[in-house]
Amino acid sequence: MKRLQLVKLGIPDDQEAINAALTGIQEAGRVKVIRDLDLKSLLPAIIAAPHEHIDHPQFAALAKILVERQHEPPPRAPVRYQTWGTDIDDAAHAQMRQACALPNAFAAALMPDAHLGYGLPIGGVLALEEAVCPYAVGVDIACRMKLSVFDMPVGELADDRKFPLFRDALENGTLFGVGGEYKRRLDHDVMDLDWTVSRVTRENKDKAWRQLGTSGSGNHFAEFGMLTLTADDAELNLPAGEYVALLTHSGSRGTGASVCSTYSAIAQARLPRRYREFGRLAWLEMSTQEGQEYWAAMNLMGEYAAANHACIHRNVARLLGAETRAGVENHHNFAWQETHHGKQVYVHRKGATPAGPGVLGVIPGSMADPGFVVRGKGNGASLNSASHGAGRCMSRTKALAQFNYRATKNDLEKKGVKILSAGADELPQVYKNIHAVMAAQSDLIEIVARFDPKIVKMCSDGSKAED
Repeated sequence: MKRLQLVKLGIPDDQEAINAALTGIQEAGRVKVIRDLDLKSLLPAIIAAPHEHIDHPQFAALAKILVERQHEPPPRAPVRYQTWGTDIDDAAHAQMRQACALPNAFAAALMPDAHLGYGLPIGGVLALEEAVCPYAVGVDIACRMKLSVFDMPVGELADDRKFPLFRDALENGTLFGVGGEYKRRLDHDVMDLDWTVSRVTRENKDKAWRQLGTSGSGNHFAEFGMLTLTADDAELNLPAGEYVALLTHSGSRGTGASVCSTYSAIAQARLPRRYREFGRLAWLEMSTQEGQEYWAAMNLMGEYAAANHACIHRNVARLLGAETRAGVENHHNFAWQETHHGKQVYVHRKGATPAGPGVLGVIPGSMADPGFVVRGKGNGASLNSASHGAGRCMSRTKALAQFNYRATKNDLEKKGVKILSAGADELPQVYKNIHAVMAAQSDLIEIVARFDPKIVKMCSDGSKAED
């Protein structure tokens, strides 16, 4: 019998049930009882009362599958999602639609910086019931923005005599590149936390310690710029004016990637066959040991990413001989346990910034375009979220083939932006218009301050990192 014939007899049209039926037919043929079985009568009988055939010599597996199905809730319609912005490719929407079809999906939203990712698109926000999805969090768990305002005259940013000071502070304040490590470990209380919450974190603790204070690759950066406040801000405790600021973007480095790959593999291996189409969107139930382990490891990576930035900013401030006056930080690529629409859910923000009522955050542009300190408005339709940046409008492969790093570097220097190092796949041309992105989410956040990059350092080897 073929699949269509089995479906016509009433076998559920999914791979798990079809395979069980075909295996039973093959086994009946192998032991030469196939002629004695009236399949057109037997199979509908198994479907009607699978518990009565649980010990059938050839079709026990099919009967067990059907018994399990009787206790499953009926499939739900995919949840709907609202989109902010219009410059979003079809592939990102396709990923978002698939995520919304997950059986435990509760709510979703798509931010204006959205583009194709792995599993969930970058800029995707997804709330799940009683489950967490490692690839809806991402490879670089708790990737983070941190901005520090220093007590330095803003005019020094444009003073050529002061440039070596700023340059050396970035060059020596952190390390860039895949696998970048310090020979001499930096100190931070995060290494005193419990790293035995999972096998992955326990086995990677030494590497994590060596990578503490490093910045990775891809779109990670450390840059000095001018922060402009047009009005006094009590929360920042700063009057209106212009300031020297440091902005960094990095995450949980190699250990975070190991946590994601390990627990995503476990989740994918446990996907029932009828859900195999979800692939990287495989989830872990929070009631399982693996779900709890991932949750603990993810939260540890959140602490580690924050410590990573703290070390970088501490190093840079020391090299500058400066004191920190104010600061803002937030991370993306994370899941939070929150209450929305009266229900406690797990909100995954893949390349999206928390924007609850009054919550401060930083949304960067590119090395040539401004970033912004923002305050969330708490829009429930976006699950209290906003974009995490401008968002890519071009693949890395296409960018490397199309743009010349040196030419762009020289052009930016004429405009007052000095690039210490970067890859051609991170030039300003590969990003969406940050002003259009900000305008598209004016109902999600309000702008508190503007950050204009002046001295920028990124990884120069073109190696890839997830946004």
